[in-house]
Formats: sequence, C-alpha cells, structure tokens
Amino acid sequence: MTNTPLADLLAYQKETEALAQVAGRLGWDQETVMPRGSAEQRGEEMAAMESVLHARRTDARLGEWLAACEGSELSQADAAKLRHIRRSHDRARKVPAALAAELARVTSVAQGQWAEARAKDDFAAFAPVLSRVVELRQQEAEALAEGGDLYDALANDYEPGATAAELAAMFDEMRPRLVELRGKVLEKPAPKGLGGTFPDEGQMAFATKLALAFGYDLSRGRIDKAVHPFSSGSGNDVRITTRTNPEDPFNCFYSTIHEVGHGSYEQNIDQGYLLTPLGQGVSMGVHESQSRIYENQLGRSRAFTGWIYDQMRAQFGDIGVDNADDFYAAVNRVQKDFIRTEADELQYNLHIMLRFDLERALISGDLKVPDLETAWNERFEADFGYAVPRASLGCLQDVHWSVGLFGYFPTYSLGNVYAGCLAKALRADLPDLDEALAQGDTTPATGWLRDKVQRHGGLYEPKEVITLACGGEAPSAGPLLDYIETKFGDLYDL
Repeated sequence: MTNTPLADLLAYQKETEALAQVAGRLGWDQETVMPRGSAEQRGEEMAAMESVLHARRTDARLGEWLAACEGSELSQADAAKLRHIRRSHDRARKVPAALAAELARVTSVAQGQWAEARAKDDFAAFAPVLSRVVELRQQEAEALAEGGDLYDALANDYEPGATAAELAAMFDEMRPRLVELRGKVLEKPAPKGLGGTFPDEGQMAFATKLALAFGYDLSRGRIDKAVHPFSSGSGNDVRITTRTNPEDPFNCFYSTIHEVGHGSYEQNIDQGYLLTPLGQGVSMGVHESQSRIYENQLGRSRAFTGWIYDQMRAQFGDIGVDNADDFYAAVNRVQKDFIRTEADELQYNLHIMLRFDLERALISGDLKVPDLETAWNERFEADFGYAVPRASLGCLQDVHWSVGLFGYFPTYSLGNVYAGCLAKALRADLPDLDEALAQGDTTPATGWLRDKVQRHGGLYEPKEVITLACGGEAPSAGPLLDYIETKFGDLYDL
C-alpha cells in the first residue's frame, strides 16, 4: 500500500483496533480469572487504556485524513471503513478525555461491587457507585446529544440510528400480543421440568459439545465461567463464558448457545476485515439477532431439542423426562420467574420493556438510583403479577448498568425482531432444515447466517444487512410475533 491519506488513515486505525482488543481482553480477564483484590488496580489500568484510545480517536490527523479522502473513488469496503472511523471520531471529539477515563475507571470498579452486592442481595451497598455511573453517563450523554435526547445519544452507541421513540413504538406494537398470549398460556398446566442434579463438570463438557455443534471454533476461542455470561473479542480471539447451576442445566446450555451466536458472528467475519472498523459486528441489535436465532429458533426447535434429549440421556442418564416431546415442552416451558436470561421466548421481551422504561427514567433524572429497587419491584409486580423476593432476582440480576451500558437493553428485543425476520427467510430458503437439526447438524442454518449476515461484519448499516439477508424485506416485529404465537399456541394447545 502506497503512502496516501487513505493508507495512512487505515494503518493508524489498525493500531487503534488492536489496542481496543487489548482493552477488551482486560475486561474478559476481570470477569473470569482476575483475583478479587485486583479491582482497584484494574480500574486504573482500564482508565489508562481508555485515555490512550480516546487520544487516538480524537487525533487531529484523523480529521485531516478523512477530509483528504473526500471525493476519492473508494471501494465499498473502504467507504464503509471511513464511515465507521468518521462516526467514532465525531463521537470521541464530543466527550472530554477526563470523562472517558473516569467512566472506564468507575465502571471497572463498579462491576466488582455489583457482583458482591448481588451475592449478598444488598442493593443499598451498590447504590452509591451506581449513582456515580449514572451521573457520568448523563454527562457523557449531554456532551453527545448537543441539546438532543440524552437516551438517543446513548442508544446510538449500540444501535446506530436507533431512537427512544422508535424503540417505544416497537414495544407498543409487541406488548399487547405478548401479554394476551402469556395470559392464555399461564392458564394452562405447566409442562414437567427436568429431574435430578447435573454436576458442574458434566454441564461444562456438554456445553462444549453444544458449542462445537453450532460451529464455534475452539482453536480461536475458549469457554469459561462468569457470574453473568458474555462474549468478548473479535477475529481470531473470540471468547465466551457461561454459568452452571446443578439444578438447572438449561441455564448453562442455552447461555452457551446464545454466546456461541455472538462468538460465531465475530469468528465468521471476512478475515480481510481483521483489525479494521469492519472486523466486528455492526451493531448490538444485529449481534443479538445471531445469538437469539442460535438460542431460540434453532436451539429450542422441536427438531434440535430431540437431538439434545438423546445426548443428555447418554451423558447424564435419567433426566426426569420420558420422551423427546416432553423434553421439547420442558425446554420451552412458560412459567412465573424473575430472571431475564432464563426467560422463555414469550416473556423475554417483557423483561426488556421494564428495563427500557426504568433506564430512560434514570438517564432523564426522573428516577433516582436510591429509588430504583422500589421502582423495579413495583413495575415488576404490575407487569408480571407477583412480587420480587430479593434484589438478586430483581434490579441486581443484570451486570449491564454497573458497567454503564445504558441504551443497550433494547437491542436485545431489536435482536429478537431481527431474528424473527431472519428465521422466516432462512426457513423459506431451507425447507428441509429440520431433518439436519434432528441429527444435531446446524451447518445448513449457520452457513446461511454466515453468508447472509456474519461475513459482512460492519460493511452495511444494521437494518441494511438484515433487509438484504431477508431478500429486500425491511425488518418488522410481525414475523417474530407470528412465530411466537404459532409455537406457543401449538405447545399449549390454544
């Protein structure tokens, strides 16, 4: 590559992308193997890394290189790279360096305090540091919004172009059909669940089998345990985590499949995009579309759960369920529960709506952190019909707010909507898919997703890549709602 403004810009950006991966690895370490006593030091390390990254993203040369590239004939990929660099540069210039570093430091420390408070069911112990996180994110939102909506400014970090008004309209469309269906389902007898205990070691071995079945490449990744499952990294170092509960192996297995969806997206991006702005998932909504379609439309399908049933009996022996149909019903059982990550497809989005409204109120200042636990409990009982018994089952269950991810939660539902659209298109293209899934073979589906979505990385805008994958049909909530109504109507004989 010759010395041109474009070449200089992309060489500089490659170093920035590499440093961002290093910062991400510090975060992975913190949630998996870091000693508990290292939290304060890690906070300083994360702040130092953020200072370096912020300085690079605001470097005046970026603006000069971008200006010099204006009007040039560019390939589609290079034009997309410049789009991402310009967006990052414009954002970074609005946020003071000291604020960016302080956010990195405080959220690193807050993460550990959240984990301790969650273990002790003590929201009051967590509230002071959460108040500081909210205050810092409000300051950041004010800098980014430049007089506009604060929540929009934060949501844009995770789903470019998303607005609170658009997301609220989506939820308004979804809520009535979901609430009506849930009411009908909960009037029916709940299917039988699994029986027995499932040792942690056996669960992790089975989780690895599931990860491999969905195409996760362990030569470029690994599976560890964390308090809250997550994925980390991109390109040729993509790591996932899960968690175990001896009484509930589905928590481990479906958390693993979910995170494999994220991890496979990153692993399957075109290698030519490695350490460029295109070398990672284009948005969290699209990312969630991959994790949710892996977990639900594929992993919880009747065909694939039949294969899981046989595999679980071979490994664990008697699991308390007599046949594959009853196992399918157990996997998709709708019941009263509190935990978002364990929620069935029918109720999952109702959990997101609760968080969406509460975090908007926190960012606007209408809700204060000391009042969050009460607000959560009141809203949960109004939405779900029963009381939250302790904080770990309520407002302390998710890690997101401790690390400052305000505006992130709605991308879970947006991902569900995208997954509904993708599943409809996938099934149209692969009418015999269930025959493969019944044998534990996901490759027709995962290959379709790799070709239609994953390999593109950040080449397209979020809605654009979903629309192209779906043959030109723009994303909407209809396919997801139709899928849920059909599936649970059949399961519960409605």
